[in-house]
Formats: sequence, C-alpha cells, structure tokens
Amino acid sequence: MAKKKEAKGSGGGRASGRSKANGREAGVRPFTPEEELKAYREMLLIRRFEEKAGQLYGMGYIGGFCHLYIGQEAVVVGMQMTIEEGDQVITAYRDHGHMLACGMDPKGVMAELTGRRAGYSKGKGGSMHMFSVEKNFYGGHGIVGGQVPLGTGLAFANTYRGNGRVCLTYFGDGAANQGQVYESFNMAKLWRLPVVYVIENNKYGMGTRIDRASSTTDLSQRGRSFDIPGEQVDGMDVRAVRAAGEKAVAWAREGNGPIILEMLTYRYRGHSMSDPAKYRSREEVQKVRQEHDPIELVRRRLIEAGHATEADLKAIDTEIRGIVGEAAEFAQAAPEPDPSELTTDVYADA
Repeated sequence: MAKKKEAKGSGGGRASGRSKANGREAGVRPFTPEEELKAYREMLLIRRFEEKAGQLYGMGYIGGFCHLYIGQEAVVVGMQMTIEEGDQVITAYRDHGHMLACGMDPKGVMAELTGRRAGYSKGKGGSMHMFSVEKNFYGGHGIVGGQVPLGTGLAFANTYRGNGRVCLTYFGDGAANQGQVYESFNMAKLWRLPVVYVIENNKYGMGTRIDRASSTTDLSQRGRSFDIPGEQVDGMDVRAVRAAGEKAVAWAREGNGPIILEMLTYRYRGHSMSDPAKYRSREEVQKVRQEHDPIELVRRRLIEAGHATEADLKAIDTEIRGIVGEAAEFAQAAPEPDPSELTTDVYADA
C-alpha cells in the first residue's frame, strides 16, 4: 500500500492551494490533438443533448423538473479524464451531463427524461433520478446535498474492501451550506476516505447570488476545520479541470483522504426549465458565453494549432446532432411503463 501523506489543510501539502483559474498556470499540461478532439466531442454532445432536452420540455414530452448543464460541460468532461475503470461518480439533480460523460447511452438517458420504459430507471426516475451500476454512476439525487453522504459512503465501501477505487462526489454551491456536507467532511477526514468533493460553483445556487447566500465565498476552503485541502479551479477550461483533477484523484487514491475541488463555472440557463432567471442580466450571460465558453475555448485551440479545420468541427457537430436527434426520436417512440410497474423497484421498510 502506498505510504500515506498527511494533508495539510488549506495552507500546505502538494494537493492544497489555489489555481490561477486561467488554465495556463504552471502544472497544466497541454492536451494532445486527440485529447482536445475528445474533449470537444464530449462537451458538444452534452451541449446538444441539453439543448434538445430543453426543446422536448417545452413541447411537453418531459415533465417535472429539468435542470440543464449548459455552460458547465468542462467540469465533468475534465474530471472523467482523471479517473480509472471502477471509480464511482455521484451527483445532484443537474445530472444529464454526468450521465453522458460516464458513457451512458443518450437514447437511454433521453428515454428516462421522457418517462419511457427504455429509460435507465425504467421511466420512473425522470430527470433527477437515474442510475447505472454498470457505468459506476450512482445518481442523480433530488435532495440538495443528499448525495454527499452517499458519495462518502461509497468511499467508505472502497476503503473497507481495499479495492483502490475513488469516488467523485459532485455538489453545487448552494449545497455547500448544508449540514450533512460538513458531517460527511468530518467522517471522510477521520477515516481517510478516498473521495474527491467537486463543488460546481455556478455562482447562483437556485437563484441567489453566492455572496448573498454564503458568508465566505471561497468554497474550496470549506474543509479547513477538518484539515481537508482544497483548490479553486477554472471550471470553464477543461485543461485546468483535468490538471487539478489528476492531482486530487492521485491524492485520494494514495490514501491521503478527502480533498475539495471548487470548480468556478457558470450555467447559461435558469436553475431549472421553469426558472425565468430574472435575477441576472442577459448581458451578464452573454459576456460569459463570449469570453469563457468551455467549448469555444477548445474550438479555438484546435483551429489555431492546426489540429482541425472549420469543416472538421462542423462535421463533428453534424454527427453529434444526428446522435441526439436519434435519441429524441427513440425516446418519443418508446412505450411508457406498464401500470403494473408502479409498485416494483420500490424500497419499503417492513
């Protein structure tokens, strides 16, 4: 077993500190052309899938809540580049992007969004509650912060089994204020659990700007009282995400215990499809899209480096749109669950 290294909280240790949040600081190694294209393709799949999901919601094919991931694609795509087969992922209700990044079939994800039998939860989970044990994806959870103790529990199981696995536990800036998060931090540090807490700070929680909801806005330091190291990362640059993720995953896998990565990101749509997002200006959103869009950053790098032409990237977009279109057609044509399924797959405490 690798020698354990004591994490030194917010001030020391190789896994501590703060990124310059621009993707160009020391330690961020460039992507190969193949890695750039892979990141571009995967982020574009999430973007186009979410755009289609928004359309289907407006047409009435998707009911209930629907939280889109548009703008935050670099976070999950970059983090997926850092983990190994068997590592686990668990997240909140803004989860479609995580599902696709984990390799779940767009048809099965879209079928679940539309409540169809072919969906990953047989049409009974909807947007917020999908699982795939095969892909090591454990949800999709509707309770704010509810996935954090569950992700901590997955890490405990890894330690108990001695399997060398790491759990990526995602949650948002709003959930960072939940009490169960701090209870999880305490246990994870106490037992040196292999968990990476990924805070997707998109600045607004449900609709309240972070500096109006949190007395301290550097969420990477929320583990200080537990001596958990943390780092702020440019969550709009997939390269910066991967660089920080590689260090954090290695830290956890080597037996050093938990670590926090605060991804500074931004969502372009409202909290959910029913949110008009009047708490921020249209100009603010447009400015972020023009200056920091995660997909556009990769697109520019590919073209400027001569690794792809406009025609190449247009062909990829056409291919992705075809995949998403097929998923939407499949979902709309798939049958709904039989009424007899209503009481199956339900946990009941006798």
